[in-house]
Amino acid sequence: MADARLGVYGGAALAAYGFGSSHPFGVDRHDTFWHACERLGLAPRARRLAPVRADRALLALFHDPAYLDFVAERCRIGGGFLDAGDTPAQPGLDAAAAVVVGTTVDACRRALDGELDRAFVPIAGLHHGARAAAAGFCVYDDCGVAIEWLRTQGLKRVAYVDIDAHHADGVFYAFESDPDLLFADVHEDGRFLYPGTGAASETGSGAARGTKLNLPLLPGSDDAAFHGAWREVERYLAALRPEFILFQCGADSVAGDPMAHLRFTPAVHAHAAARLCAIGAAAGSRGLVALGGGGYDHANLAAAWTGVVGALLEAPRA
Repeated sequence: MADARLGVYGGAALAAYGFGSSHPFGVDRHDTFWHACERLGLAPRARRLAPVRADRALLALFHDPAYLDFVAERCRIGGGFLDAGDTPAQPGLDAAAAVVVGTTVDACRRALDGELDRAFVPIAGLHHGARAAAAGFCVYDDCGVAIEWLRTQGLKRVAYVDIDAHHADGVFYAFESDPDLLFADVHEDGRFLYPGTGAASETGSGAARGTKLNLPLLPGSDDAAFHGAWREVERYLAALRPEFILFQCGADSVAGDPMAHLRFTPAVHAHAAARLCAIGAAAGSRGLVALGGGGYDHANLAAAWTGVVGALLEAPRA
């Protein structure tokens, strides 16, 4: 029986965000996830929703207009990179990136409208994108756009929680001086992994100093290390009572990922999702949207993301 209160997004337009079979972020990641959902019997239990493309006005809530022009032109021409060498420019990539953004915001909108309690967007959580630059496979930062859009809807205390192996530098620095953006990020220590940021001492700046939580872990850290850090995340969120939660659940923190060195099992992703549901319910949050993020081993990706979907299905409602 389908749970009409959980939306899971899928479709060719969302699957199109990627960089070809030889690139770590290939376009097959979407289908890997959906095949696993079907195999495990999760697909019929959730409400499958179609992707939505963002227009320029929505993108411009977070991104500089000159940057949007740059991306459009470079993708029209094709070839080369949008950054220093990680994110190739190719025809149609700007449209695919706009679909990622539009889909994430659509999930937020449906939650605020009361249509959904929770949602999962597999190809999303592009947390390295800056306001005026691409980085780390991320053309547009759907997380940043969603935060800015939620602000236009009158929300103040939006929580961004991230357990991807890589630090969410695009989100952190965009809101580093904003005391209202709740930010908690468990990631591999930047001394050993791209993008080299996210030290525990980075707690915000100016009026926001002391309001952000970065929890770097050493390479090889396992579930026990995760749970030690996660207890700090829970204390932080429980005290601040978020009005909405965005959860970037990148699977590259699972042991064996070719681009990172953490050794979590997929159980931590399910645990984090379940606990965020409980924290959100206790705080009276108006929605929880989970975003797939990174993950470059297909078995890990399937296990972690389906674990999140399972937790979103099973966690009690408020």
